[in-house]
Amino acid sequence: MCKKIFIAATGQQCGKTTTSIALLHMARKKYRRVGFMKPLGPKPTMFRGRWVDQDAALLARIYDLKDDLDYMSPVVLKPNSTRQILDRRISADDLEGQVLQAARELERRCDLLIIEGAGHSGVGSVIGLNNARMARLLDAPILMVTDAGIGRVIDNVHLNMALLRQEQADLRMLLINKLLPDKRQQTMGYLQQAFTDQPFRVVAGFDFSPVLANPTLKHIAQLLDVTLKGEQNAGPRIINHVQLGAASTQRVHDLLEDSSLLIVTSTRNELLVTLAALYNISDYRDKIAGLVIPGLIPISKVTQQILDRSQIPYMRAKSFSSAEVFSAIANDVAKIDAEDRQKITLLQSLAETELDFQAIDETF
Repeated sequence: MCKKIFIAATGQQCGKTTTSIALLHMARKKYRRVGFMKPLGPKPTMFRGRWVDQDAALLARIYDLKDDLDYMSPVVLKPNSTRQILDRRISADDLEGQVLQAARELERRCDLLIIEGAGHSGVGSVIGLNNARMARLLDAPILMVTDAGIGRVIDNVHLNMALLRQEQADLRMLLINKLLPDKRQQTMGYLQQAFTDQPFRVVAGFDFSPVLANPTLKHIAQLLDVTLKGEQNAGPRIINHVQLGAASTQRVHDLLEDSSLLIVTSTRNELLVTLAALYNISDYRDKIAGLVIPGLIPISKVTQQILDRSQIPYMRAKSFSSAEVFSAIANDVAKIDAEDRQKITLLQSLAETELDFQAIDETF
């Protein structure tokens, strides 16, 4: 008989996918055949000749689940899917049937099936398949992931619980994620106290990790839809700080922090040349992750030659201002990519030390 765990969340960016990656890593140490399913996929991508959700493609790549790919992402919502469903050009009953058929096949193949929801409990209501109902439909008990905090977490959990109760879904565990290490014990104490009268367990998840949270150079290039130039293997480098190169060259130099991405407009020739030179000094290689160069005015010919010769990673964002680049990066939430080996390796390592898999396994 296949054990199932439905990974839900109180909202977006709580860490559902990182939790799924971690659980699969730990489960594969105990179970012979572990599967993954994203029944409702709001983020379509083309992978191996078929449309699947981005998270399904990610898990398939990390854990080589290509044999299950036909069943991992049964319903993928395209940009016009919502209107087609409301216009009754797509049958909600047919979509439900696709989910059930895929789930039955994965249950037949697997000893443990990780089912990842989409967003908060109400996501999917437009087609009658919100996360709460989906979990009930698939007869899968819920592990709900939430980010850290106290009052906000309690409010969000109760808000989601209303729909879970309405759908008679089985919430068995609350996993508190992105905990601040110095507040971990205090936060968990208050949350366990707040939910002491509830039938579910409250357990600690991962501490907040800048490595997992921060973007890579490749991600920034994709975010801005520009090409990453310079050092060819720099794409997976993690950016810890973003700095606007608006001050004097000396001041920018003095403010350099570990693995900084600098936003320097195309007219700042002196600063661009200085940073290109510093990049090839070992003491600065850890500080300078790369450059984003916004602005319509062309880079001078000499400066361009120096940039190219230095191999400093840079992106030319002609259609952006410095403020627009900074805002886009500040408002973005970086998702893990299958090529982010440093992040994936760290996450799997943390799963073995910070995640109580035995408690999760015993609860489901």
